[in-house]
Amino acid sequence: MLEASIFSDSTTILNFGVILGAFLASAAGGLFKFTKVRVGNFLASVIGGLMMGYGARLAFGCNICAYFGGIASFSLHSYIWGILALAGTFIALYLRPLFGLTVPKSNDSVC
Repeated sequence: MLEASIFSDSTTILNFGVILGAFLASAAGGLFKFTKVRVGNFLASVIGGLMMGYGARLAFGCNICAYFGGIASFSLHSYIWGILALAGTFIALYLRPLFGLTVPKSNDSVC
């Protein structure tokens, strides 16, 4: 397996597809642009990425397996995962100003 190309692994192809799809969606929506790299934004991205990767390893998969698959089978772990994911979101919103980032405001005009 170590001698084979990384492109022979279906999971690697899926990961590259997710990254490319996110980039294309961001670029098509006008959200992707090159700007000056800020230290706070860089630190928040690195810390958030590491925490998401660590959480995915603890959950033995991503949110599809840990949450949606578990909800469909009425597994208790997925309900706990959902509650903690919401709690993590609120904590992350509280910590954004520490990295020089703004907290998104709700938009009442969205349907």
